Amino acid sequence: MTAFGEFHEELRSVAGDLLAKGREADWPSLVEAGWVGLEVPEEFGGAGATFAEVAVICEEMGRAASATSYLGSAVLAVGVLNMLAPSAVRHELVTGVATGSIRLAVTMDGQDFVPDAEGADRILLVTADGVSVVDSRVIPQPVLDETRRLATVIADGSTETLCYADASIDRLGLLRNRAAVALAADSLGIAEAMLAATVSYAKVRQQFGRPIGSFQAVKHACADMLVQVQVARQLVGAAVESVVQDRDDTAASMAKAYACGMAVDVAGKAMQLHGGIGYTWESGVHVYLKRAALNRSLFGSPAAHRRRLAKRYR
Repeated sequence: MTAFGEFHEELRSVAGDLLAKGREADWPSLVEAGWVGLEVPEEFGGAGATFAEVAVICEEMGRAASATSYLGSAVLAVGVLNMLAPSAVRHELVTGVATGSIRLAVTMDGQDFVPDAEGADRILLVTADGVSVVDSRVIPQPVLDETRRLATVIADGSTETLCYADASIDRLGLLRNRAAVALAADSLGIAEAMLAATVSYAKVRQQFGRPIGSFQAVKHACADMLVQVQVARQLVGAAVESVVQDRDDTAASMAKAYACGMAVDVAGKAMQLHGGIGYTWESGVHVYLKRAALNRSLFGSPAAHRRRLAKRYR
């Protein structure tokens, strides 16, 4: 394993330990852990890391089905700030996010539901031409998945308008890719958690005097789940590298389309293989299934991303 890989494993271990204490990690906890400022440049108080490290955290949050504001207020917000040209307002926002004194949310042009807008100090409206800091009304939207917070944002006016560092690049498209890949990584974590839980259950659950894991149908189902997870890991890895390098290619759509659909399938199989207990509140499988279903629909459904892929080959 390379030193880079060792760092990721250490980050994964620390994240797993912190998130295992409870599914909900509040904003101060994320700031204290240093996760919010992972991609913030060192001169602004951040770690100066890349999206590859952020993706590790996203995966672990999916594995724990953790209720946080990380997606909207860190993954997307810091991604937007890093796209902007230097200015006093950008300096204030970047520093504030890194220290935890400011929590942002991001809404994109034409977006219906905004992650983590409720309770945010400021809202960034991202368009193809630039980014506006807007005065807005935030209307919470209840969803079946209790680990995510979505809202409708109605902009009442702009207080600041910020320019991209490089206007020749499709920054809005790259931001959508970032959101898609973050959800794909989260879904990968969901699927891995459900696979591990199912295998563990199959080893101890007895039927006809034998562990159900010894039955061929159960073994084949678990093997199919493992194959799906391994394929998703390869696609997500390629998509993360694409985001790190600011490439607008097919990797993000491939990962989002496959990983988010796969997570729903794996969580559904996990519920079935847990038998009757899998359908109870006590099992917790429903939490993962609902999170996977919402991941699948946010920032483009699998069908929408497959259509996007098809257009590139016409």
